[in-house]
This record gives sequence, C-alpha cells and structure tokens, in this order.
Amino acid sequence: MVNKVLVAFIAADGLFVSMGAIMLGFSVIVQQTCFDTPTDGNEAARDLLYQRFPFTAGIVNAIFTFVAFATTLPALATNNRSWLKLAAYLIVVDAVFTMAIGLDLWIVTLKLKEQFLQIWTSQPTQVQDLMQTAFSCCGFFNSTSPAFVTDSTCPSPAAAALMRGCSAPLVSFGSTFIDNIFTAVFGMVGIDTVLIMAIACLLKDRKERERFRYIDEKSGARGTL
Repeated sequence: MVNKVLVAFIAADGLFVSMGAIMLGFSVIVQQTCFDTPTDGNEAARDLLYQRFPFTAGIVNAIFTFVAFATTLPALATNNRSWLKLAAYLIVVDAVFTMAIGLDLWIVTLKLKEQFLQIWTSQPTQVQDLMQTAFSCCGFFNSTSPAFVTDSTCPSPAAAALMRGCSAPLVSFGSTFIDNIFTAVFGMVGIDTVLIMAIACLLKDRKERERFRYIDEKSGARGTL
C-alpha cells in the first residue's frame, strides 16, 4: 500500500529543490546581464532596478536550499528520524533566509521614488532618453527638476513643460515589477512551510509505525513463550 504521507513529503521535497534551482538560475543569469547596455526604456528601468537586488544573497540562499535538500535524501533512504529532524531545522533556517530577502525587496518598494531619483541622476543622457521615450515623460519630477533630455518626446522646453515628469510612471512600473518578484519569493517561503509540515507528518507517521512494530514484536515474543 502506498504511504500517502511519504508521497506528500517527496512531492514537497521536489518543489523545494526546484525552488532552489529557480532562485539560483535567476540570480546568476540576471546578475550577469543586468549591466548590459539597454535598448529601450522599459529594459533600462528593469535592469537599473535589478542592479540593486540582493543577488549574492539569493545565490547563497539557493546553495543552502540544496544543502537542506541533500539532508532529506538519507531520510528517504532509511527510516532514521534524525535525518528528518536535521532537515527540518535547516529548512526553517532557509525559510527565514528567504523571507529576509523578500522583506528586503519589499522595503525597496517603500523608498522607490528616492531610489529612482538616485538612479535617474546617475544615468547618462542616452539612458534618460530611452526612459523618457518609453514612459512618455520629461525630466524626473518635472521637465526642469532634474532637467529633461532633449529628444523626440521632449523636443523643446515648451513641449517638455506640457509633459508629466518620469517619477510617477517609473515608480508605478517599479512597484508592479518588484511586487511580482517578492510575491514569488514569499511563495517560496510557503513551499518551505509546506515541506516542514510534511516532515512533521512523516516524523509522526514513522514514530507510530515504530511503536506498532515494537508492539507486534513484543506480542510475537510473548506468543512463543
């Protein structure tokens, strides 16, 4: 008969290691590409936000996820509950680590306007031009603060004065973008929680099976007397 508790644990464990692989791949790939020269304003805004993401922490977290997953393998190969307990402790630490990354991203959204102001003022005119064109805006707060870049969207001071500043559309873009990222990160914490619950159920199941086996062995020993 299939042990449903064990099947649930294996499924949660598979999701857990998949989560680590996704985090590692995303962190490594984006960290290597976010400094590439952008070709449009949306790409520029996205990559400039990426440059402030804690990718190193994400890589370390993913590696820790693989370590925690590795401790679950002996638990599958044997009925030893010690490996399960060790895995549970490591997964709790991993969940706290992952949540800290998510909170760090969430805090970024609270200060996004200040973050984008620093980003905007530090960019060359070519990048500012791309963002003005993509978001149909001139300057940051308005066309004069900081001053707009002359381009097809803002061809003159008079035309630029009629356009909105780039702060509002950039903050809206950044908020939606980062919200999706940290929601995914918190979803990973949810997977950690499901795995911890699966481990707790499996520990209880194995403890009960050991108790029944002990009772059966004791009953069998009595029957031979």
